[in-house]
Amino acid sequence: MLTQKIILDLRLPRIVLALIAGAGLAASGATMQGVLRNPLVSSYILGISAAAGFGVALAIVFGIGVITSVTGSLVIINAFVFSMLAILLVYGIARLRSMNTETVILGGVAVGYLFSALLSLIQYIAPEHQAVRSVVFWLMGGLNTATWNSIMFVLPVVVLTFVFMFSQSWNINVLSMGEDVAKSLGVNSKRILTITMVLEALATAAIIAFTGVIGFICLISPHIARSFIGNDHRFLIPGSALVGAGLLLCSDTVARLVLAPTELPVGIITSLLSVPFFIYILLTRRKQN
Repeated sequence: MLTQKIILDLRLPRIVLALIAGAGLAASGATMQGVLRNPLVSSYILGISAAAGFGVALAIVFGIGVITSVTGSLVIINAFVFSMLAILLVYGIARLRSMNTETVILGGVAVGYLFSALLSLIQYIAPEHQAVRSVVFWLMGGLNTATWNSIMFVLPVVVLTFVFMFSQSWNINVLSMGEDVAKSLGVNSKRILTITMVLEALATAAIIAFTGVIGFICLISPHIARSFIGNDHRFLIPGSALVGAGLLLCSDTVARLVLAPTELPVGIITSLLSVPFFIYILLTRRKQN
């Protein structure tokens, strides 16, 4: 019975959440790279991770939550709400000028720096060292808190956003050829950009609310999938999801076993894995040029 309980209540939820989170982050990364026509864009370029971290810091350090009556879920609710707030700020900044890729990227960078500064301020003035430690650990990402309840929240959001992102794959293919081509084919680039921003933000916010910030999955998974599948987003988005799911599951396994019985945050493993990958990309591109 004990073995069955460990498998069903501890190991299996962690595996399932790793697959869902990896797939959702990778699909979001592939979508945003296609829409913004920038292969170095990740889901967090819109300031989502920094905003989520600020919300979590408010909850852990000061006990301040968006919905104060739900005290047991302050961290999750704050992470989700502040992530969505970040995307609203980016959208508002982009609308002040023209809604194009440049303003979205620059707006995301500005919002990210804003929430990063606020997060650093909270860490500096935090009255308890343990609270700062908890915030830092959350920012490193991890799947050790996976439960079936968290999966029941994350799974529908990831599935729905994935379906809608995939439904825009043809429009993303057209946008990748330039806005002039998109206009000539009747594709509204501003509308597609807005839709994909919201979908990407929803998926990412729902995931990192339960896992913390897991970096680079959304960035390197589309590159790996693109090397095998090509640039057609009808195949690249689901291909990236498969790569991301497998990559995060393998990274979590390494995080659990490399220093057993001590468990490393999975965000450290994904960051370390990204280093040789980017060196490889850099060297191969230089050879091609």
